[in-house]
Amino acid sequence: MKILFLGDVMGRAGRDAIVANLKQMRSDWRIDFVVVNAENASNGAGLTEQHAKLILEAGADCVTLGDHAFDKKDMLSYIEQDTRIIRPLNFAKNAPGRGARIFSDTRGRKILVAQVLGQVFMKRAFDDPFSAVDQVLRNHPLGGQVQAIVLDVHCEATSEKMAMGHFCDGRASLVVGTHTHVPTGDAMILSKGTGYQTDAGMCGDYNSVIGMDPAEPLRRFVTGMTKNRFEPAMGPATLSGVLLETDDKTGKAVAIQMIRHGGKLEQSAP
Repeated sequence: MKILFLGDVMGRAGRDAIVANLKQMRSDWRIDFVVVNAENASNGAGLTEQHAKLILEAGADCVTLGDHAFDKKDMLSYIEQDTRIIRPLNFAKNAPGRGARIFSDTRGRKILVAQVLGQVFMKRAFDDPFSAVDQVLRNHPLGGQVQAIVLDVHCEATSEKMAMGHFCDGRASLVVGTHTHVPTGDAMILSKGTGYQTDAGMCGDYNSVIGMDPAEPLRRFVTGMTKNRFEPAMGPATLSGVLLETDDKTGKAVAIQMIRHGGKLEQSAP
């Protein structure tokens, strides 16, 4: 099975790039299943119902969120209506939606998609991500009722993402980090067969400060003062992520490749 995971969609530039490119990428690369992190897709913080529908119609099979999951209030109700949207497992106990779901690709193969929030350097404390993930993986052993498992680890610290990768090694097909918007060059298959990349990067304009127009971030760094709100950068976007191929019998990774399509970080096609 070929699974494409795309990192945080950042504002209109990221959305436009998804709409313009994703269906063609699916066709050209023969992708079976697509997961897109879209928690920053609506003006750089949160996701609206309208933009969720746009990304799903553009070719995503599943959308993951993050710490900004409910910054846009309509997502509080819409996530209950559309089961293709996944919020973090270890969010508040009474949060709407679910943190893990099983999907099917066009051939009927089952894919479990889950997301968890990290604790290190995050602005507020969340429940233990490791115990939350462990429960899901115990209930859905890889190669049993599910042919693939994708875990989106949404957190700041590279060490926490790496620890989660090793914690899940052999029990998940792919563990991939999101949240920092900075793509890492460490796509690999861990010793027990789990594909891993510390951060997928973002789908947005890289002529920016992690997706934001540089003017206001620079002002705050240089002067320590706030003048305007952050605004997403609007130049040509790069779609960043990871392409994974799995063995259908075991669910383990057999190939993994970083993806940089269009914009500033364009690379050759896989």
